[in-house]
Formats: sequence, C-alpha cells, structure tokens
Amino acid sequence: MENLTLLWHSTGIYNFTGGQVFMMLIGFLLLFLAIKKGFEPLLLLPIGFGAILSNIPIAGIAEEGGILYYLYFGIKTGLFPLLIFMGVGAMTDFGPMLANPKTLLLGAAAQFGIFTSLLGALALNAIPGLEFTLKDAAAIGIIGGADGPTAIYVASKLSPDLLGAIAVAAYSYMALVPLIQPPIMRALTTEDERKIEMQQLRVVSKTEKIIFPLMLLVICALLLPSAAPLIGMFALGNLMNACGVVERLSQTAQNELINIVTIFLGLAVGSKLSAEAFLQVKTLGILGLGAIAFSIGTASGVIMAKVMNKFSSTPINPLIGAAGVSAVPMAARVVNKVGLESNPHNFLLMHAMGPNVAGVIGSAVAAGILLSLVK
Repeated sequence: MENLTLLWHSTGIYNFTGGQVFMMLIGFLLLFLAIKKGFEPLLLLPIGFGAILSNIPIAGIAEEGGILYYLYFGIKTGLFPLLIFMGVGAMTDFGPMLANPKTLLLGAAAQFGIFTSLLGALALNAIPGLEFTLKDAAAIGIIGGADGPTAIYVASKLSPDLLGAIAVAAYSYMALVPLIQPPIMRALTTEDERKIEMQQLRVVSKTEKIIFPLMLLVICALLLPSAAPLIGMFALGNLMNACGVVERLSQTAQNELINIVTIFLGLAVGSKLSAEAFLQVKTLGILGLGAIAFSIGTASGVIMAKVMNKFSSTPINPLIGAAGVSAVPMAARVVNKVGLESNPHNFLLMHAMGPNVAGVIGSAVAAGILLSLVK
C-alpha cells in the first residue's frame, strides 16, 4: 500500500497545479497558431513546445540539470540572438535601401514606438499590482521594433525575469503584422496617397554592398559601441553574402546555423513560460504595451513618409513607411498588398524593403541606446 502511495505521489496527475495546466494549454495554443495559422512557426512552435516541457511537474526539464536549463545559457549570455542576427544579416539585401537612402529615415521613425512604450511602462506603475523598473520598461519598449532577436537580447540583459512574456509578445505581434498594420495604414493615408507609384530603383553595385556593412560597423564603433554586438554580427553576415567569396559560409549562416539556433532559442524562451514566472499581472501589461508600441511604430513610419513626401522631388508612397518596423520581409509584403488594393499596377515590394532593412538597423541602434542609458 505504501508503495502504491509513493507511486501515486510521483505521478504528474498528483503534482499538477492549475497554473501548470493553464500554461501547458498556452503552449498548445502557440503550437496551434504556428501549425494551423502559420504565425511565425519557426519560433512559435519550439517556444510552445518548450512551454509544455517546462510545466511538466517533477520532470525538472527547465530546472538546474535539465536540458532547457542549459539551453537558456545561450540566451543569458546573448549568444543565440547574436547568431540569429548574423544569419539575418546574411539573408539581407541592402540594395533597396542604398538605392534610396532616404528610407533610412523611415526605419528610424518607426522606432518611435520603442521609447513611447518605455514611458508607458513607467506610467503603468500607477496601477496597483504593476511595478516596472526602468530596466523592465526599456526591455518592454523594444517590442515596438518588431524584432524578436533584439527584444530577447535586450530583455536578457536588462530584465531576464520578463523574458518569456516579452519574447512571446514580440513574436506574436510580428506574426500579426498582416492583421495589425493594414487598418493603421489605411487610416493614416488617403486613397490618392496609396495610389502613388514610385520610380524604379537604380542598380546598386557590388562594391557599394561590400562597403556598406563595413561603414556601418565603423560608425557604430565610433558613436554607439553598446550596439556593436548586434550591429557587428549583422554586418558580418551581410558582408559574407555581399562579397561573394565565402558562399559556403554565407549559406551556412542563412540555413543550417540559423535553423539550429532558432530551435535552441525557441526552446530556451519556452523554458521561461513556467506558471510561476508567467502568470502575473505584469504579463498583461507587457502584452498590452507591446501592441501599443508596435502600433505607434507603424504609425510613425507612415507619418514620416507623408512628411518626407511634402519635401521630396520624387513621389514617395506613405505606405512604405509602415515597413520601417523590423519584421523582415513580412511588413514589406503587407505594404505591397495594401498598395495593390488601391492600384493594381503599383508594386511597392522593393521600395518597402528599403525601410524594412533600415528598421533592423534602427532597432539595433535603439537597443544600443537603451543598453547604454539604462544600467
């Protein structure tokens, strides 16, 4: 009888808490969104599975000695986000941005949501049950850049306890770009503005593409060294692609390496979705502020494009400003889709890739600024 009692006490059924069951259901929901709806499946699937694993009682998968515990070191040290940034750099073509350098301003404007949300997080301290430090607010604000690796990197440095909620919020809003952005874009533009056709981009030389990542790294080293880890890995990946002499390395960074790291990063993030860490009032505040930050970032880019159009000798379609967030290339595709709705001959994809790529740089710079100022 005693043995049966011990066996019963060692089962998951006996040890499950309500919070663990709820978080496992959240994990299954993430799997559903990834598999059925196609929402950022490369990240949401391993994050969801990691959430399920980390909430299995007694197993200790996310505790010291468990596999998820050791995988988390890749996030804690900043290794995984930096390796992903290298892969993203290898997949990035700076051609559209270099062909139209003005789009850098759109990428910069779209980061306005980051700093607005930082202030919003601090303002939420007035609500009982919510208490965000300046570090917490900075980590939450970076969600507005719609750049998952950057959000994870900043959160791991400034507010590791909020990492799970921040990562889920960042990737959820990236996945919801096709739903969130179009209403904002339509509300801030007229039908005539959405019909604007832009001039064909010039051809960017191979030399320009090689020089740019090196120039970007030097400028970062001189002005904002705190952003050097992100910018440096991004520039390395891009240089490997642009130079054309290390194709094997470039292909590895774009495929095998980034895929392996994505699996590990997703599982490690999922390990922070345990019931104790995630089921807090703060989580709702993070999810709400993340949505606001992303919406403000989208609106800021569109408004900046409208302002630039007033002073530009060549027409600028304000829709491309929405691509200033870092959701590459999804935001650019959404811009192209909305543009085609108003003008079936208006192909904005390549024009939108300029601010889209600039947004990646902008979010890394914003991260560097936050890491420098908030210590």
